[in-house]
Amino acid sequence: MENDQMPQNRRSVLCIAAGVAAATAVALLADERFDSPAAGPAGPSAAPALGGPQAGTVSTVRKSSAYRLQPMTAFAPARLARGTTPVRQQAFVRMPGLGRSMVLTFDDGPDPRWTPQILKTLRLHGVRAMFFVCGEMAVQNRDLLREMADDGHVVGNHSWSHPLLPELAPARVRDELGRTSEVIERTLGTPPLWYRAPYGAWDRHSFAIGAELGMEPVAWTIDTLDWCEPGTGIIVGRVMDGAEPGAIVLSHDAGGDRSQSVAALSRYLPKLLQAGYRIKVPTR
Repeated sequence: MENDQMPQNRRSVLCIAAGVAAATAVALLADERFDSPAAGPAGPSAAPALGGPQAGTVSTVRKSSAYRLQPMTAFAPARLARGTTPVRQQAFVRMPGLGRSMVLTFDDGPDPRWTPQILKTLRLHGVRAMFFVCGEMAVQNRDLLREMADDGHVVGNHSWSHPLLPELAPARVRDELGRTSEVIERTLGTPPLWYRAPYGAWDRHSFAIGAELGMEPVAWTIDTLDWCEPGTGIIVGRVMDGAEPGAIVLSHDAGGDRSQSVAALSRYLPKLLQAGYRIKVPTR
């Protein structure tokens, strides 16, 4: 999304509220101890594997534009089959994998100011991440989409203009997600297999439409709240305090001044690696 700036007083209130909400969410996650979304009508579904880049491991690739015509899959089989994606009731909040693995994710880009710096840091340490891109940014920065894919990162769908999906009619939700998938597919040759709702706000329509478009929903375990610009050290502390096997870290590479996000990544990434964590991306 091109600009999500807001008056300072309002940003401060939202940052405080977000911090309280994040603490509550962590407590709830600790209580529930779940690793994957709740099962749909067909029962539990196999968790995604952690591994290499999106390209080369995909088993659900469809020809151009075909994903727009896929039927709703409320009764999809328990395991992913070619051309089918189960309708979830909640998003993945962690990715179970082999050993001490974690997933780094970045939202709202690609941004020509900040995304290249993040890509450079990831490349320096030889790790891959997930980038959930907004269509209105992606269409202006297709070269950065290609750079992400060339480096083995997963490019996911974050809607076209970053709206609250539950406030939209189903046709608008389909347009927000479908247009972004189309830009990604036309640029990279394959449609996205993962998506994240703006603000983490899903509803039954967005889950169903995401599945219709062949995508799985991804949330997060650790919210850095970097969009609040709390300071580089605080961002680093939030990541390190929440680090655990399977954790998904939420950061941003667009939507405002992301200099703290860039600086924090260069500090916490080597710390995670030194602590024995492997940085992975999910595969389907």
